[in-house]
Amino acid sequence: MGIIIVLGVVIVIGVLVAVANIRIVPQSYAYVIERLGTYKETWETGLHLKIPFIDRISKQVSLKEKVADFPPQPVITKDNVTIRVDSIVFYQITDPKLYTYGVENPVVAIENLTATTLRNIIGDLELDHTLTSRDTINAKMRAVLDEATDPWGIKVGRLELKNIEPPREIQDAMEKQMKAERQRREAILRAEGEKASKILTAEGEKSKEITEAEGHKEAALLNAEAEKQTRIRLAEGEAEAILSVQRARAEAIRLINAANPSEGYLTLQSLEAFAKAADGKATKIIIPSEIQGIAGLAKGLFEAAKD
Repeated sequence: MGIIIVLGVVIVIGVLVAVANIRIVPQSYAYVIERLGTYKETWETGLHLKIPFIDRISKQVSLKEKVADFPPQPVITKDNVTIRVDSIVFYQITDPKLYTYGVENPVVAIENLTATTLRNIIGDLELDHTLTSRDTINAKMRAVLDEATDPWGIKVGRLELKNIEPPREIQDAMEKQMKAERQRREAILRAEGEKASKILTAEGEKSKEITEAEGHKEAALLNAEAEKQTRIRLAEGEAEAILSVQRARAEAIRLINAANPSEGYLTLQSLEAFAKAADGKATKIIIPSEIQGIAGLAKGLFEAAKD
């Protein structure tokens, strides 16, 4: 009975020990395993069993990307201006074994490496170039840190300069310079606007004058054309009237000739023409001999009739 109890206790203890040595590695983690103080293997995600009292978990490593926000560091530029720069490093552990045994404190090592690299890069740049070359500085620092942290099992994904703070007097001078530059640009823009306005106004006046001149010219041409057409029509009317009169006279002469007029009719026509000539406006009148004979004949006939 005692042996059974002891055996049962041993079995229970063995089960408890086996359960205690079963490990489940969660996602995005890795366990570094040592056997008798020496590195044995790295457990990936899943179920694992270690040997009691021989194997031990040396380090649980997170494989997620981490962010290290470092405090501002004093840096001297090429033109001897001391600025304060704070940076942010995004890194990820790619080899848990190297991360565990490569460096004692990886975050502190990355911080110190970032500060020294930052001083080396910015020390070759002037202040103005430093303020406008963040992308270049970030790229250079990321390349240097990525190469330096490979033996530690760390990969630097990104590095950003969060803030570059020059001295207060430099900031005041830069603000004044920026204000003066903005005022200069404003004055230039205002002058260009006034110039463009004057040019547009002059072009508008010129176009207006040209349009008015063309209008006057067109009106004069139209008036001349209208006057020309009026004169042509008047001349055509007068010519038509003269032609009609001449045609009537010709027709009258033709009819008279066709009727074979007598001498008496011709004499009467002569008297009518003489009457028109002697309408009282002429001071001297020359009487043809034929008309004098007719007048004597008329007088003789009158005397005979009187007797």
